[in-house]
Amino acid sequence: MSNQLLKGKKGIIFGALDEKSIAWRTALQCHAEGASLLLTNAPVALRMGEINRLAELVQAPVIAADVVNMDDLKKLFEASIAHFGGGVDFILHSIGMSLNVRKGKHYTEMDYGFNQRTLDISAMSLHRVLRTAWDMDALNEWASVVALTYIAAQRVFPDYNEMADAKALLESVARSFGYHYGVRKKVRVNTVSQSPTRTTAGSGVKGFDGFISYAERMSPLGNASADDCARYCVSLFSDLSRMVTMQNLFHDGGFSFTGVTPAVIDQMEK
Repeated sequence: MSNQLLKGKKGIIFGALDEKSIAWRTALQCHAEGASLLLTNAPVALRMGEINRLAELVQAPVIAADVVNMDDLKKLFEASIAHFGGGVDFILHSIGMSLNVRKGKHYTEMDYGFNQRTLDISAMSLHRVLRTAWDMDALNEWASVVALTYIAAQRVFPDYNEMADAKALLESVARSFGYHYGVRKKVRVNTVSQSPTRTTAGSGVKGFDGFISYAERMSPLGNASADDCARYCVSLFSDLSRMVTMQNLFHDGGFSFTGVTPAVIDQMEK
């Protein structure tokens, strides 16, 4: 059921890859709630062709942009301003990539060149997006920016590897830039720490099925799905949450504040 929470609002969705991705599900939910959208991803992701199907479903243009290329980001915001006839009301940053994970490098033996690339794409890309919007005055007053993160930024999940560092940096950027953008234009910037979710990107992490199974047993409400996360993002894009900023918001069925559960203990004793 739609409540038209985003009626009249205009937003950019970064990172929709395929129908399993949280960005994809969020785009569908934003469209259902009345928003006008623009979709963007890296050129290599666009060549996979899936995003064109989403574009048809949500009636949105697709603009290629490499998030570590400032010229690409400038062109993206120029295109959004032209398309919307003005500024943007919300942005979803759903971007993450680890070269050390892809190459099978253990955290204690990481390649630092790969690591720099990981941090640039997965974390500093948020700073680049916000910096470009800041310089171009591309965000409207009371706009909302949400970036997706994971609790490995606060706790050790050994197989999450360098992405834990990237997520910690991402959350720091959200807080720091969120302060400055709030003072300047009442723009709010938050991160959402989502349950482990079966996405194409997430499935590349070693032991990911174990992550999901453990979190399901630990969470009083169970794991939050991609569609659950999409609905939560809509609430953060809406005016209902306009005084929430600089927060890392756990959307994980209670996992983040649960010490242990009988389900986990029973599994260990088997």
